[in-house]
Amino acid sequence: MAYLYDTLIKEFGKREVARTEVPNYITDNIKYDIRPYQEESFKRFMLCYNEDFDAKPNKPFHLLYNMATGSGKTLVMAGLMLYLYEKGYRNFLFFVNSNNIITKTKDNFLNPQASKYLFSEKIVIDNKEILIKDVDNFEEADNENININFTTIQQLHIDLNNTKENSVTYEDFKDKKIALIADEAHHLSSGTKSGKLFGSWEGTVEEILKQNYDNILLEFTATLDYETQSIVEKYQDKVIQKYDLAQFRIDKYSKEINLIRSLYDEQERIIQALILNLYRQEIATSININLKPVILFKAKRTIKESEENKENFHNLIDDFSAKMVENIKKTSTIGIVQKAFDFFAKINLSSNDIAKRIKSIFKEENCISANNDKEAELNQIKLNTLEDENNPIRAVFAVQKLNEGWDVLNLFDIVRLYEGQNTGGTNTTIGKTTLSEAQLIGRGARYFPFKLEEGQDLYKRKYDEDLSNDLKVLEELYYHTKEDNRYISELKKALVESGIYEDEDKSIQLSLFLKPEFKKTDFYKTGKVIFNKKIEKSYDNVKSFSDLGVSKRNISFTLSSGMGKKSSVFFEMENPKSNDEVIKERDVKISDISKHIIRYALTQNPFYYFENLERYFPNTKSLSNFIDSKEYLGGLEITLRGTKTRLDEISNFDYLLAVQKLLQTIESEIKSNLTEYEGSEYINKNVHEVFKDKEIKVYKDSERADGQFDVVSEPEWYVYNANYGTSEEKEFVKMFARRFEQLENNFENIYLIRNEREIKIIDKLGRAFEPDFVLFCKQKAGKELTYQVFIEPKGNHLKAHDKWKEDFLKEIREDKKTIEIDSDNYLITGVPFYNNENENEFKETLENTLNNANA
Repeated sequence: MAYLYDTLIKEFGKREVARTEVPNYITDNIKYDIRPYQEESFKRFMLCYNEDFDAKPNKPFHLLYNMATGSGKTLVMAGLMLYLYEKGYRNFLFFVNSNNIITKTKDNFLNPQASKYLFSEKIVIDNKEILIKDVDNFEEADNENININFTTIQQLHIDLNNTKENSVTYEDFKDKKIALIADEAHHLSSGTKSGKLFGSWEGTVEEILKQNYDNILLEFTATLDYETQSIVEKYQDKVIQKYDLAQFRIDKYSKEINLIRSLYDEQERIIQALILNLYRQEIATSININLKPVILFKAKRTIKESEENKENFHNLIDDFSAKMVENIKKTSTIGIVQKAFDFFAKINLSSNDIAKRIKSIFKEENCISANNDKEAELNQIKLNTLEDENNPIRAVFAVQKLNEGWDVLNLFDIVRLYEGQNTGGTNTTIGKTTLSEAQLIGRGARYFPFKLEEGQDLYKRKYDEDLSNDLKVLEELYYHTKEDNRYISELKKALVESGIYEDEDKSIQLSLFLKPEFKKTDFYKTGKVIFNKKIEKSYDNVKSFSDLGVSKRNISFTLSSGMGKKSSVFFEMENPKSNDEVIKERDVKISDISKHIIRYALTQNPFYYFENLERYFPNTKSLSNFIDSKEYLGGLEITLRGTKTRLDEISNFDYLLAVQKLLQTIESEIKSNLTEYEGSEYINKNVHEVFKDKEIKVYKDSERADGQFDVVSEPEWYVYNANYGTSEEKEFVKMFARRFEQLENNFENIYLIRNEREIKIIDKLGRAFEPDFVLFCKQKAGKELTYQVFIEPKGNHLKAHDKWKEDFLKEIREDKKTIEIDSDNYLITGVPFYNNENENEFKETLENTLNNANA
């Protein structure tokens, strides 16, 4: 039997999932950008909820999201609550196994002042403002808002089996449909594992679910046990989405994990971590990023050990000195540590300065403990807002209380303050303590968001293809431990199995450098490379609805009435309708509706707040102008439908509902045509500033590990020492090598550069494209134009998916943009995808492109 997530794809296909639209009332009411896999979370639920298919789960629905730590499960919960609200759900029961997580989640759902609050400033659905309310039981709930009862599973279990005043009872669940949301849901399966459901937490939850046919149970966990048969059987038809840590890392939403192993004793390991911590801070400061990197010091087993660690740490900081810094500088053989000292030297930071800064940063009041439930609960808000500007905490001491429910983005170092292999493991199994350490590392792997230029993804790693980049350290978490082969081997195994770590033995680091001969050329020294940037979409030229693609000038609105009739299955039981029941229509111009009704309708929809209108319609002078102008609302009509009697008795409320529907229709049409970004005009940069020597990492056994030295080592036209591209790219370079002589007849200064993600070009919709190659060649005769040609080899399996890129290349080719820089003229062009199977077609197009441009 397949899992539900596979069944959905089998039933509907990936395209149908992709085509399903996430409603505006989700995207508009969530404060953050919704990532692609989170969008898919909503789409999968909508398909499952709305569509019929053979393996559709029976009601009451019980579904589970298996999503990686840090992937934003709480945001998905928030979006699903909005969706279910629109479907008529008003009551939500959130439960989890820990008070700490309750505190954190309440902040995320209820406190608009909290930095991780999930909703927009104002939540509006169907033109009504919705509140998120915290209720003790559903007797307090109202029918207008989202009512959430937050509780622990333990408390819920006690409340339902030991009824007392103001607590939730099974009766609460009979007459109201409830959406149950369970976080860290892997704690809810002990009954299934033991075979004793009765009397268990799990049994209590199932009993609640069964109270109402329309109840829904949505479980969320990062760690579903796929190895236990009873769990597999329970969840096979319930797991609606699986987005694991491995995919999360592959999609670049996590930090990369590095193990810093050394023979240092405990104190020296701490000092080394403190130096790297300061290095990160200084690097971030140098590029105007406000980063306060946090270190976690982990005790092995007991609270007492952790408390002693904290005391020892404070003593160390009190005595911290330049001599200690110098010792690490002289003795550490770890590359990143020496790189840190090189950087300190560059910014004139002496060992004495380093010691002073570390003493100041890690003073006692900036350190915190989370050793037990009480401390973790007491410090919950501080622990979950470590990134906030006014949160001074820089060091956390813990045993294992932070393995779950800890949302931290600026944790960059974990120091293991004990040595030796953990007990409990065998040659084939991983010990519980090591698994716990891997879990903690996974929690610290959440990416600290930053970007340096428009167009960069705030939430994704940026330097995977440039390992020597100084900023790479801002995308890495270091786990500091004593060198111990057996322990490291077990930890690596645990990390690899969790998906957050890639075994370094499977990859190889390679040097990619520009050939010395190329660096001597005038083209390298003075030549330019031309590209554009992603910029915020300008609406300066928008002067009407139609400029944003709104085609509707009229909508139809049916007036409510009590008109109806009775019929049987086989024949009409009542006479045909009388003249009074005939539906008639009347067109009403917006300009004929009272202004106060239109203004009130506008105030009910945040999209039409004037500060928002000014963004999309900057030429609108005022709200009155927006209402009166024929280019906006003043040019629209509503066709009212109803009986003659109703059309003769249209109330202000009828007009209000009709105008609200019109506004929703216009909003929806505008949003379907909106883009947040667009490509700028072309800009240029020196070739020597863009293309540089770098270190890259590839899989040892992959096609990319071959540098294609037999083809690219000697010719001057290939500027790098190797081509670590895909097999399709290598085929293209081989073809180019065969055609070079012909090209040389008409062109000089011919250089083919593999674009190691150095430049992007942005289309009109703001989509970024990194062509694999850029070809430069200069006419020997005529206008002596230098051609810059974007080239993208593409395998058959990706051609359809990336068709927009090929269309973009065609636009560039047809545009024939020529740019004069100093005394040189550059012609920017592109060619269709290269594919080995259609090589002849590509060759012809490339030659025609150059010849036509040459003409």
